[in-house]
Formats: sequence, structure tokens, C-alpha cells
Amino acid sequence: MSVPGVLSFTQQGWEQVLVKAKRALVYLDAACAESLHWGCGSSRLLEAVGGPACHVREFERDAVGGGAEQPKALFVLSGLLKGRTVEILRDIICRSHFQYCVVVSAVSHAVHLTANHVPAAAAAELEGQQPVFEQLEEKLCEWMGNLNYTAEVLYVPLLLAPAATHIALTPAFATLFPLLPQDVHLLNNARPDKRRLGSLGEVDATVLPPELLLQIRCLVSGLSSLCEHLGVREECFAVGPFSRVIAADLANYAPAKTRRKTAPGRASLVFVDRTLDLTGAVGHHGDNLVEKIISVLPQLPGHTNDVMVNMVDLTALHAEEENHSVVAPGCLAQSNDTSAKALWEALLNTRHKEAAMEVQRHLVEAASRENLPIKMSMGRVTPGQLTSYIQLFKNNIKALVNHCGLLQLGLATVQTLKHPQTAKWDNFLAFERLLLQVSITETSMMTYGLSTIIDNPG
Repeated sequence: MSVPGVLSFTQQGWEQVLVKAKRALVYLDAACAESLHWGCGSSRLLEAVGGPACHVREFERDAVGGGAEQPKALFVLSGLLKGRTVEILRDIICRSHFQYCVVVSAVSHAVHLTANHVPAAAAAELEGQQPVFEQLEEKLCEWMGNLNYTAEVLYVPLLLAPAATHIALTPAFATLFPLLPQDVHLLNNARPDKRRLGSLGEVDATVLPPELLLQIRCLVSGLSSLCEHLGVREECFAVGPFSRVIAADLANYAPAKTRRKTAPGRASLVFVDRTLDLTGAVGHHGDNLVEKIISVLPQLPGHTNDVMVNMVDLTALHAEEENHSVVAPGCLAQSNDTSAKALWEALLNTRHKEAAMEVQRHLVEAASRENLPIKMSMGRVTPGQLTSYIQLFKNNIKALVNHCGLLQLGLATVQTLKHPQTAKWDNFLAFERLLLQVSITETSMMTYGLSTIIDNPG
């Protein structure tokens, strides 16, 4: 399975969306906004729209509608076109002046058939047809107030948010969590006494609530589209009871069965329950700078995997000159900055000390390219040193623009190193290592004592 193929999956999906965005008022839900954020950046969407930032809005019930000068709308949604989502669509369109509406769903039509309780046999006969989408198109024209207006509903698999070369996130499923032992009791409440479950190991798709099953099917739909893009037939492996349910659903998913018959390549797909991938609420998995950044800096609103980087120290002077009272926060995603992307990859794959040195190296090289008066210092990298390098860019607009992404990662590093929680983190990590050493020592002593007794029973 090629890494470029995984990355291009999201980028090609967004290219299909951007084609529809020209001169449109664009509404995004949080998960799709996060996919765009990591995949190609909001600037790419604004370029495709060809208008100011106010043409992009959050998809919510109270969202501002379109005026007479905004006849086209594009809705990009991560979930099923059903229930509350359709109600919000209706409310926005009814208070607008749209004449052309495009709705993009990240969930396939096959899943929409399941959500509308269409039997599998009937769904198989509808291959190539999209009655659910067609019915919604008629509704869109009705809400716009003229059946001769234009409406489109289409499926684009916007499943992933590619955070790095080898890491892709699924923001729409951030809350999808494996069942816990206490959930068995809740499942048993809806079952007769003779058919009660004894443990999580007995859980399968037939005992899950319909809402949870639909969420699993939405995930399976996106994964199947990814495998189709990669041209592979997958062999699924599961670790944990909940993962076993998801793997079985993908194996039995009708479009996936059809795809696997002709797929030229092969791939192994391993599902692991998140409960088996955690070390506990106070676990510190290693000496990694990115993990600390994500843990201590405030979360970027509406996002599950990015943080706010305070940019005031670097931009305060220009903000005062231009009478701006608000400076937008920085972030970790730098999809359009090659140097920043290289640094981000390095931060993900190195230990804390090496990562701090990488930040310093990139800042020094950037300052040198801009002929800034940098003063090198030897020894351990400190927040003060990094701040002094970053401040060199403050009054140089051209340098700020050229290295904006790099400076955001630099400030994220400084603010994390200065944060009081980081010192606590290091103390906890040192204590955990000490406990581990003690545990290993005790185990070794016990093993040595037992072998001595066995070898010398007298």
C-alpha cells in the first residue's frame, strides 16, 4: 500500500468538491472542515470560491443564509443526509435566495439505503441508481421555491484528515469508541433472559443499537472507498470485540464484495480497539514533543486534532498599526508550507531533545535565508533561545509571510516548553520510568531466586 496513494485519496476528494465551489456560499460541518484543514488548507477553498472569507460558513441551525447576491450554495457534510441534518439544510435554504444548491455527502448512497431501511435484496437491484439522493434533490428545489432551479446531491469520500505522511485521522468518527464491560448490562436490558450476553466477547452486530450500527457502516463505507482508490482487496484482522464487529461488517459490505472481485492489489487491514491501545488516564507514552504540544495547548475550536498557537507576540505590532483587535491563532497543520511540513514530520518522529534541536535548526536556516542578524548559541536548546530567533522575523513582513508555517510550529514549541504542565509531564514520565525499572529489577530478582532454588534444591 503506497503512502502517496493514501494522501491523494483525500486530495482527490477535495478536488471534486472544489470544482463545485466557484462563486458559491460554502457551508462546512466540523469534520469536513478538519479534513480540509489537514488535506489542502482553507486557502485552497477560498481560491476555488473566488470570493472573500465570509463566503465560507459553519453548517449549523443558526447559520446566516444567502442574500440575493448569493444565488449558489455548496454544503459539504460528513454524516448521513437524514434527520437533523436535513432539517438544518431546509432551514438555511428556506431563509436564503439560492437558485443552485450542491450537497456533498461523505457517506455513500449504499449506506443511505441502509439508513432508510431498504432491504439488501432491494438495494442490490438499485445498482447504478440513487433514489435517496434524487428525492433530496427534489426537496432542495422545493425549499428554494422553484422546481426549475438546479440541485445536485453527490457522494465524495471525505473520510480522512491526513495529518502527516504516515498518519491519517478520521474526524467524523472521533467519538466512536469501543464498548466497555459495563455496556453489556445496557445491551442485556433489551434482550430476553435466555439470550443475555455473558461478556463483550459475545457481542456481534445483531445485538448493537441501530444508531451505532449505522455509524459503523458509515466508517466501513469510507474505508471501502479508500481501498477502491488504492486498488486493493483487503484482508481484515481484528484485535478486540468491537474491532471484530467492524471488520466483519467490512467483509460483508456489498459494495466491498464487488470491489474485491476485480481489485489488482492486496492489503492487510488491522483494527484495534482503542481500549487496548491506551495505558490509562495518566499514561505518558514517551518523550515526544508533539504529544506534549497537543496535551498542553488549547484545542483549536471545532477540531479534534489541532491546537491554538498564540501569535500575539509575533504580530502585536502590526495588529496595533492596523487597528486590529483580534489576531487569529496559529495551528499545527501547514499544508501549503514545504519547510513547515518537513519540520512537522521531524517533530512526529523524534524524541523531545532532538525535536527541539530540529526547531532551532529550521529557524536558524530560515533566518539565514532572509539575511536576518542571527546570533548562534551553543548548548541545550531553551525557550529563550527559540524566542530570540522567532523575534527576528517580527518586523519583517516579507520574512513573516515566507516562513509563517515554520514560525507557528516554533511558537507552539516555545509555548509548550514554557507551559507549567510540561514540567509536571516530565516529572510523571521520570517517575513512570523509575517504577518500570523497579518492576524489572524485582522480576529479575524473583526469576534469579527461583532458578537458584530449582538448580540447588538442597
